[in-house]
Amino acid sequence: MICNTLHDEQDFVPATPNHDDLEIHRNPPQPAEICLYGLVGDVARAGSTATETNPYAIAANFMAYLSCAIGRDPYLPIGNTWHHARLFVLHIGRSGRGRKGDALALTIRLAQAVQQLKPEFVPQIHRGGLSSREGLVALIHDGYRQGGQNIPAIDDKRLWVIESEFSNILHHGRGKGNTLSAALRDCWDGICLKPATKSNRLYASNPHVCISGAITPHELMALMTSREMTNGLANRFLMIWAERSEILPFPKETPQITIDALALRVMQILEFARTAKHDDFLRMDLTPQAQRRYAQFYLGELNDNSAGNRVTSLMERHAPMLLRMAMLFALTDLQLNIDVEHIEVAMAWIRYTNESARYVFNSASDEVKIVQVRQITERIVEFLKERGQASRREITVECFQRHQTKAVIDAALEQLLNMAPPKISIKLIHRPKETPGIPTKIYRLVEAGPAIKEGLC
Repeated sequence: MICNTLHDEQDFVPATPNHDDLEIHRNPPQPAEICLYGLVGDVARAGSTATETNPYAIAANFMAYLSCAIGRDPYLPIGNTWHHARLFVLHIGRSGRGRKGDALALTIRLAQAVQQLKPEFVPQIHRGGLSSREGLVALIHDGYRQGGQNIPAIDDKRLWVIESEFSNILHHGRGKGNTLSAALRDCWDGICLKPATKSNRLYASNPHVCISGAITPHELMALMTSREMTNGLANRFLMIWAERSEILPFPKETPQITIDALALRVMQILEFARTAKHDDFLRMDLTPQAQRRYAQFYLGELNDNSAGNRVTSLMERHAPMLLRMAMLFALTDLQLNIDVEHIEVAMAWIRYTNESARYVFNSASDEVKIVQVRQITERIVEFLKERGQASRREITVECFQRHQTKAVIDAALEQLLNMAPPKISIKLIHRPKETPGIPTKIYRLVEAGPAIKEGLC
């Protein structure tokens, strides 16, 4: 067998080929070129030209920085929630091959160039690591009294956190009584950070915190506990697998003239996103065409739960994540209307992060089983459409002619039942009192609601 490089970072171990090779070999995630849209793509290409750095890793970190610099003024109302273009990014790659530090270098140079032009446009950048809720709040606090002295508030709540060792956050989150994980979840949501204890009066209103994290797959697998998978910390991150795109012994520096030109374009966006040019907060909206395209994704890929429990839990916030990225791409075009192309680009990033999560958390053999179960669920749905309803035995005998195992069919039925909303329901048919035995389970499709029938959200 060949060692799985995702779970063991040792070099290739030769082995005798066998017939299972097709189930252990697979390509790493391949992002679509459309991800490198507009200014984001230009920054990525500038930083990756004549270097080993992966352009998509550069793009993701630049998006995190830009989403932070833009701030909370632009908003997109979805239901009763105002979404801001606020992103958490996690770059996954093997040690030495991910070029995780290099993926940040160009964006830091850009931030420095903008700082020279207009300091107030640049958010606070924190590279010291995070260890507690109190430490995070102290960076953007609303002011407090220490002894007899009043400590003035930090008015600018924009904070770009660079966590080159994201494993530190996961380590601290394991500590008893540590509420850093909850604080980060609140930051992604934009909720005010209130004191965790009565003795600590530090708080921060309206935080706008964005994160660029980096971690190896080995550390991520070892430290990502079920708590992080289920409490919502992990699924707030745009996780991408990215490693060096080529091998160059002498990579070249991006010319300063290129940095300065890109910084001017960043300045344009930040100037556009400031409410000083507008009457109030900047409301963003989806065009009718963009609404229809988003609805198609929402009713399909964005709510697909066939990738296994771990990956499905990581996909639970892909819909708002897509909208936040679409906001960002629209703002880079200096417009408040989100168009179809912005939805398409954002969806390409969602597919990339989905593929990355599957690559890290699912083995190749897991993927084979996932494909098999998906095919079985589709066949069951078609069978129930024709029959209206069917018993477990009828599904086994008539739908599959006994050619599928009980375990596979059960997995498919469980997946259909666990969809939100469920795709099928169970009706129990009780036997007559004089006939002993357990009730018969009848499976039938759940009628789609009007939104699904019309293809609208």
